[in-house]
Amino acid sequence: MTSPSDAAGPVWAGRSDGDGPEHARWHQAVRVLDADGGAADADCPHVALLGFRSDEGVRRNHGRVGAAAGPAALRRALSPLALHGVLGRGEVQLHDLGDSATRGEDLEGGQAAAAAAIAAALDRPGSRLTVVLGGGHETAWAAYTGLLGSRLGAATAQRWGVLNLDAHFDLREEPRPSSGTPFAQMAAAERAAGRALRYAVLGIAEPSNTAALLTRARQLEVRWWSDEQCLRAGAEGIAEFVKAFAADLDVLYLSIDLDVLPAAVAPGVSAPAAYGVPLPLIAAAVRAAAATGKLALLDVVELNPALDPDDRTARTAARLVDEAVRGAVER
Repeated sequence: MTSPSDAAGPVWAGRSDGDGPEHARWHQAVRVLDADGGAADADCPHVALLGFRSDEGVRRNHGRVGAAAGPAALRRALSPLALHGVLGRGEVQLHDLGDSATRGEDLEGGQAAAAAAIAAALDRPGSRLTVVLGGGHETAWAAYTGLLGSRLGAATAQRWGVLNLDAHFDLREEPRPSSGTPFAQMAAAERAAGRALRYAVLGIAEPSNTAALLTRARQLEVRWWSDEQCLRAGAEGIAEFVKAFAADLDVLYLSIDLDVLPAAVAPGVSAPAAYGVPLPLIAAAVRAAAATGKLALLDVVELNPALDPDDRTARTAARLVDEAVRGAVER
């Protein structure tokens, strides 16, 4: 793990209106800790943030690389956001545990290192939520293996499932892992362990998913709604979808691929959406996931700052992270 950093300057910085809790912003509250998490803060209720600087999976998937710079951009976008409630008062702390990274083309090594960091974050005493800042969607395989390696994994008989907010199933079966394969990898790993993957997706763009992928999703009994179905259902319908999916789970893992959003609000991704699911509906899904009381792991992926005019996508992503964190800790 390395400390959060960026060539453009400090990633946790911004306006300060005062020192009291009524003035609290993310950059004032975040504690940047060593890789071991810092002994002094070990037992306090907290949200842990980790970065995964990786876009090798995007390159292998023939996408537009640049997501390795996503974690720094997400931290900068979170920095000025105001904190309220238990976060603003410091009753639940925000801990930045630094970054893992893919070195060169060694995606598998990068994922293994990130998985170890994620497992350690989930197992920290006082952990309320672990937030992984990607990185391409290859981040999801690291998140899965981290979750399975933690005390929340299947070895402890916890029932877990993954809700993906995404225009794509990411169920490609390829010789080498990529940003398009993580949920196929999960399905294979769960099958090898004698389990079925509990997987749901909101926002599927059917023209962006082949008939083979749709067939594969049906074979795996994936629950999904297309982008058009999400629009028809509205915020209330989406919240009911999330509630129903999480009903028989002990642990919920939420993955937000920013390409689920319309290109107007999320241009800075490898594959901008021509249609997309409007931000208020995606926010409704995030709030519903947090409201289950079962959300333990969140990743936000596919932000490419080089393709993001006015930091539009990063700001949108930061708002979704803030929604998830506030919803999870206020319960």
